[in-house]
Amino acid sequence: MQKNDTAIIEITDIAAGGEGIGKADGYTLFVKDAVIGDKAEVKVIKAKKNYGYARLMQVIEPSPYRVEPKCGFARRCGGCQIQEMSYDRQLAFKEQKVRGNLERIGGFAPELIDQVMEPIVGMEHPFGYRNKAQFPFGTDKKGNPVTGFYAGRTHDIIANTDCALGVAENKEILEIILAFMKKYKILSYDEKTGKGLIRHALIRYGFTTKEIMVCLVINGTEIPHAADLIEDLIKIPGMTSITFSVNARRTNVIMGDSYEVLWGQGYITDYIGKIRYQISPLSFYQVNPAQTEKLYSLALEYADLKGNETVWDLYCGIGTISLFLAQRAEKVYGVEIIPQAIHNARENAQINGIENAEFFVGKAEEVLPGYYEEYARKHGGETARADVIVVDPPRKGCDKVLLDTIVKMAPEKVVYVSCDPATLARDLKILCGNGYELKRVRAVDQFPMSVHVETVALLDFAL
Repeated sequence: MQKNDTAIIEITDIAAGGEGIGKADGYTLFVKDAVIGDKAEVKVIKAKKNYGYARLMQVIEPSPYRVEPKCGFARRCGGCQIQEMSYDRQLAFKEQKVRGNLERIGGFAPELIDQVMEPIVGMEHPFGYRNKAQFPFGTDKKGNPVTGFYAGRTHDIIANTDCALGVAENKEILEIILAFMKKYKILSYDEKTGKGLIRHALIRYGFTTKEIMVCLVINGTEIPHAADLIEDLIKIPGMTSITFSVNARRTNVIMGDSYEVLWGQGYITDYIGKIRYQISPLSFYQVNPAQTEKLYSLALEYADLKGNETVWDLYCGIGTISLFLAQRAEKVYGVEIIPQAIHNARENAQINGIENAEFFVGKAEEVLPGYYEEYARKHGGETARADVIVVDPPRKGCDKVLLDTIVKMAPEKVVYVSCDPATLARDLKILCGNGYELKRVRAVDQFPMSVHVETVALLDFAL
């Protein structure tokens, strides 16, 4: 097929990115917004030798899994790739995504996957779950400031202050900021020219504490008439922290390197289980608190701690998993590259009265190997040991140097928390080729309506 050709196809599968997959005369087409089971008219927008990409023109016969999206911007917005798919089918898709990666990339036999995979953990109410949202600001054709989310694969802003995945308070906050900008003629940042002041608004909400944080990311050093903005924002119940972060760089990175307090304090607090956390504008903190508690409880269950273990928690962020583990371990060491996160982790340990957790700033692939080598030097070649190592790496997965060190330390258990089942499968293959056995795997739906999925895996040392 060629670009601009049209065809009527059956959608028979789903790609990892949520696109429907169908064939036109044997030619594979990936179709955004199509749902498995749809019969649809599509138009080819990009044609390669063996496959192409097509736009959904109309649904001729809707799939039994197709539902009316809650948000009117679902098709245009880049945030919810699969909102038009029924939630039970979303869960099946994500579970299959993990299973498929384990088989294709990890090389695990289907029979073993059947044995170790447990049912995906879904949500009873899969909307309004996000405790954090970052809203870009722009300017409409009339010159008015707007905010919302980027359209898929673009930086074109879809004006929308009422995201179905966020909390209700976001809408009121954003409309106050927009009215303030309009009143004082404060310009939104323009990526093309590098001019304008307001780049993003970061909003965090404590689901347990009901505390609210607003952080404005600005292309400058101050916000004119900030007192008026503060006066309106603090009328919102729960407002706890109003800050700004300077980011004057021509970059897609949202936050600046630091932040300053305009009103209140520089953080909010919230709970996961019984552990209380301080969360600053720069803190990494899981966006779905209900599912995060389930995710971390699974990690704790998989670790199966008895109270006398030494545990390393790599990529620990603000100590979220570390402090969960410290409740049942003898000693926990946390490692994170971001200094502010480690500062928060130490504070979080202190406010929870946890004294058996110690935190290090640095790359996990440098800190753990460095510790291993230093221990051998100090102890006449004796091998540093850990009973359990927990990893929760970024999307790129674990560095090979780190995996090699884990193998050398030979902990009885490795608990791998992953936000990308492809790199998870790759890393599990390496560990299972060096003495470990895959024992348990479970997906957790942290991000309903999107294609993303978290996974927890347990490895036991077999040699």
